[in-house]
Amino acid sequence: MTDTTLGTPDQLKDPNYTPPMAKAVPLGIQHVLAMFASNVTPAIIVAGAAGFGFGSNSPDFPNLIYMIQMSMLFAGIATLFQSIGMGPVGARLPIVQGTSFAFLPVMIPAVAGQGTAGLAGLMTGIVIGGIFHFFLGTVIGKIRFALPPLVTGLIVLMIGLSLVKVGIQYAAGGVPLMGKPEFGSLAMWTPALVVIIVTLGFKFFTKGLTSVAAVLIGLVAGYLVALAMGQVNFGNIGRAAVFALPMPFKWGIEFNSAVIIGMCFMAFISAIETVGDVSGITKGGAGREATDKEISGATYADGLGSAIAGVFGGLPNTSFSQNVGLISITGVMSRHVVTIGAIFLILCGLIPKFGAIVSTVPINVLGGGVIVMFGMVAAAGINMLSEVKWNRRNMVIFAISLSVGFGLQLVPTALQHMPKTAQILLTSGLLPAAGLSIILNLVLPEELD
Repeated sequence: MTDTTLGTPDQLKDPNYTPPMAKAVPLGIQHVLAMFASNVTPAIIVAGAAGFGFGSNSPDFPNLIYMIQMSMLFAGIATLFQSIGMGPVGARLPIVQGTSFAFLPVMIPAVAGQGTAGLAGLMTGIVIGGIFHFFLGTVIGKIRFALPPLVTGLIVLMIGLSLVKVGIQYAAGGVPLMGKPEFGSLAMWTPALVVIIVTLGFKFFTKGLTSVAAVLIGLVAGYLVALAMGQVNFGNIGRAAVFALPMPFKWGIEFNSAVIIGMCFMAFISAIETVGDVSGITKGGAGREATDKEISGATYADGLGSAIAGVFGGLPNTSFSQNVGLISITGVMSRHVVTIGAIFLILCGLIPKFGAIVSTVPINVLGGGVIVMFGMVAAAGINMLSEVKWNRRNMVIFAISLSVGFGLQLVPTALQHMPKTAQILLTSGLLPAAGLSIILNLVLPEELD
């Protein structure tokens, strides 16, 4: 049931309609709450993999605060590209952009153990991948035939499976504690379990905003428990500036072929995800199919947002599926509501103290939220696979693609004699699984039965 005081049913289905500001502002902030935890998490994970994240005691730790800041700033800017639009760029629909989990299997090995030295190559790859993503907008409608639910579902499932290990590591205390007695202790697991339990409670036993923002509420509950246990450090807040502008090419420029290829490949996957999100918004909010112009515009905005984010030290952006669900729940299709949320994100991104506050969240607390979020990514893939007709042909395609992709992820040393670039691309498991599934689906004949 939608709130009739927001407008008439026809108005609520109109992307160009603006609800009364007293209602529009809370609705815009609700969109931010729904995506906030997921938006800043990839930056935290990349910093952790590089070695200057939570608990690392690295002198480079302020770079994590900067990356969190950029996650908020460019999620807001990319959302404005979608909601307001510029020429062919933007769907002009209530699409919320945010930092994408999908790119993590490529980004983690690209920076692993390198500190800030790995960020130049990563950011350069993000810029080039974003440009490639932008130009996919011209052909995205013509290549959808090669990506049925069998392929896209497997890819999303592989993304989730490749990341669940990170969630468990974080909940147990993170990489800095691995090999130490504290790793996996009850003191580490308690806040993480509180996050999971509270998230489930609010998700399934409440309605409205509290249900939509369940992960964020769970993180706050786990944070309070960790605070009571003495696991929270506020030292970074005092050192953070009140206001700061982003710096172009903060870590320099470096051309890393493995990162560039990986980013371009994941841009392709992200573009397909955006097609699904745009279709979900128009079906759930307006009861119609998305137009080709909306789909291409959304893809242009994805690529442009990612490329600009990379220039200033942000991570790739894509449309956020949880906000698609939120539009179906509220029944409010207004793109101007999302614009209000985007402005809120931009303001947060210009205030480093806000990023410093986020950085006080202990890694085990974040681990509880990550377990839920990455598990949902895998579950979304399984949900997509439920649309597949499971005949012998499709089972063989799925089996071979999953076995090779997931197997290489579990045993990366199986490719130790290959060039370094190939190792980075193949041991994530995503590229071989996706490549095999696409090729086999195009080559193998359809079964008659």
